[in-house]
Amino acid sequence: MGFGKNVLHDNHFRKDWQSRVRTWFDQPGRKQRRRVARKKRAASLGVRPLDVLRPAVRGQTVRYNRKLREGRGFTLAELKEAGVGRKEALSIGIAVDHRRRNLSEEGKKLNVERLQAYKTRLVVFPRKAGKAKKGDSTGDDLTAATVRSTLAALPIPVGHPIEGPRKITEEERGFEAFRALRIARANARHEGARKARAAKKEEEEAAKKK
Repeated sequence: MGFGKNVLHDNHFRKDWQSRVRTWFDQPGRKQRRRVARKKRAASLGVRPLDVLRPAVRGQTVRYNRKLREGRGFTLAELKEAGVGRKEALSIGIAVDHRRRNLSEEGKKLNVERLQAYKTRLVVFPRKAGKAKKGDSTGDDLTAATVRSTLAALPIPVGHPIEGPRKITEEERGFEAFRALRIARANARHEGARKARAAKKEEEEAAKKK
C-alpha cells in the first residue's frame, strides 16, 4: 500500500541473474586445509609460547588513560635497555612495534621490567640436542614442568588506584582557574620584552658606575 500519490514500483527481475552470480562450495574444505596446515607448522616450530609478550600501555582518552592494557609491541628503546635485539625478540615471542614512542620514563621502566621478568623465565630449546649454543637453556630448565610455568602469560599490572572522595581544601576553593590562565598567558607573551628591558637597565646602571 502506497502513501499519497507515489508511483508503485514495477521492478523487472528477468535479467538472467544466475549467470552473473559467482558461487563457491569449497569453504569447508579450505577451512580443514588451513587447520591441518596450522598444526603442521606448529609441530615444525617446536615448543613456542601460545601468545606473544606485549607491553603495558595506557588508553588514548581521558576515560581510559588511567587503566593499563596490552599494547601492539615494545619500542626499540625498551628492547635496547632490556638487552634484547630486534630480530631476536621476534624469534622468542616478544612483539615489536617500531612506530611507538616512549613519552614517560615510568612507562618505559615498567615495560623494561616486564621484558626482564620474561627473560628470566624464558626457556630456549637448542636446535640440536646436546649442542647448546649461546643463550640456549640446558639441564633442568628443559623439563616439562619448567616449560609449562614459563609459558604462563605475564599479567598486565594494575594502573593507578582510583582516588576516593575527599573534602575540598580552602586553597582549592579560593583558586581562580580563569585568572591563573590569563596571568600565565600574559607572562608568556611579555617574557621577551621584560628580559630585554631588564638587560637594558643593567647596561645603563653599569655605564653610570663607570
